[in-house]
Amino acid sequence: MNSVKKAYGYVVRYRNGKPEVLVFQHPFKEAGIQIPKGTVKGGEDTYDAVIREIKEETGLEDFMVEEMIAEDLWRNDDGKIHHRFFYKIKAKEERHEWYYKPTGGGEEEGLEFRFFWISSEDEITLIKGHGDYLGSIFS
Repeated sequence: MNSVKKAYGYVVRYRNGKPEVLVFQHPFKEAGIQIPKGTVKGGEDTYDAVIREIKEETGLEDFMVEEMIAEDLWRNDDGKIHHRFFYKIKAKEERHEWYYKPTGGGEEEGLEFRFFWISSEDEITLIKGHGDYLGSIFS
């Protein structure tokens, strides 16, 4: 079975002892609200991929990977199988909201994302598949 490896990052900060997770609004409304993620490059470890994706998509530099919280196989809407790796990332970030133009190129070239924090898994609706393991952060 051919699958596409994807690395997902639940970027977490703590305010008043409670976790908040970083999400972003894509400029195309149909792309919805997402968490940082991306395709793992050939020969790249998923751990290294999630670090690269966090830097490219969010602009954050002050963070550390705490743990991989899930690995699964998931069928995307286009029928492709994604081998997904979800990581918990601890960040020290004071900004409540910011805009950032991703630096990874490709289909994100020229776009600008709006980043903000959520404090529960019911606060907003993430696009399909992105919130699958939020419960492990907020429980």
